Amino acid sequence: MDVFDKCRDFKAAEDYKERGLYPYFFPIAENHGPHVIMDGREVIMIGSNNYLGLTKDPRVQEAAIKAIEKFGTSCSGSRFLNGTLELHEELEARLARFVKKEAALVFSTGYQTNLGAISTLMDKKTILITDKTNHASIFDGIFLGSGINMGAKIRRFKHNDMDDLENVLERTNPELPKMVITDGVFSMEGDIVHLPRMVEICKKYNARIYLDDAHGLGVIGATGRGTMEHYQLFDEVDLVMCTFSKSFASLGGFVAGTKEVINYIKHHSRPLIFSAAIPPANIAAVLKSLEIIEQEPEIVTHLQEIGAKMRREFKALGFDTGESETPIIPILVRNVEKTFFFWKALFDAGIYTNAVVSPAVPPDRSLLRTSFMATHSDDDLNIVLETFKKVGKQLGII
Repeated sequence: MDVFDKCRDFKAAEDYKERGLYPYFFPIAENHGPHVIMDGREVIMIGSNNYLGLTKDPRVQEAAIKAIEKFGTSCSGSRFLNGTLELHEELEARLARFVKKEAALVFSTGYQTNLGAISTLMDKKTILITDKTNHASIFDGIFLGSGINMGAKIRRFKHNDMDDLENVLERTNPELPKMVITDGVFSMEGDIVHLPRMVEICKKYNARIYLDDAHGLGVIGATGRGTMEHYQLFDEVDLVMCTFSKSFASLGGFVAGTKEVINYIKHHSRPLIFSAAIPPANIAAVLKSLEIIEQEPEIVTHLQEIGAKMRREFKALGFDTGESETPIIPILVRNVEKTFFFWKALFDAGIYTNAVVSPAVPPDRSLLRTSFMATHSDDDLNIVLETFKKVGKQLGII
């Protein structure tokens, strides 16, 4: 037996490449926001998390360039030692105010934020209860914490099923510390957590709430403050995290909560302490994006209007869009092969979307994940709908 046997035996990717159906790691030659250059031609991008279109905003680009001129290209060290800039602390203070929490802490990626915050808060007695469809970074944070603290327990509840959550909590030891972890907006299917009921249940069973709002901030809520604003439940969520790689047009992430909790994570989180700090250009891009969201909330409203239009029109064409309530709109195909054929036909017709299959979703929920930007034009959206209609009929999906 050889540790590399499994590598030699892995043939699935090459098989799909030979058939011209491989939809992953497709390089972008130029990025123009809602349009990109791929495979030598321009296509409409409806597979990006650049929800507000700010990655190409001249103000954001200029802020990043100025930060490089002042601070260089890298912090060259961890936050814990030499890698904290004044920009980090300015961003943390502004983010805390934005999500109405006492303090915030910036990590180098959104993945590391979940890894670092969740694992640090666990101990041997902790019970973590998680939605089965939460993002992989949440589960990896739990697994890291479980490895460090042998004896910590994980419980899962059915997707967005608050009755099942209550059943799980009802069976847990009331004396042990508990935290319920959930996405705010679920990344594959675009539905929103039933937070009011979750808050009610967690109060009943004395459990804390950790909210991953990576796809909520900048996307839902009247002013883009995400799931907590959507339900007006800022004070009921104990910890909220978000990545900067979506609405904030950058890279990194943060977690926010009370000063004492954030201070504890700051001084104990291995992914924070042993990773290089987020570079100056990335911080400056987030700061400028945050400023734009705060000063121009109409960009968020416009994104929500686009999402509502596309959900309505996809349904009218006969597509199954699941439980989507946001600009993340799944087109459920429920068959892996047909999902890949659908993706390829759309790409050939000038539309780029995301083919999502197991293990990212259950095998019977293979789908195309579409996600829209505030910068998509009416012409873009109409072309997308006409193309989906034509290809969907050809493949017998509608």
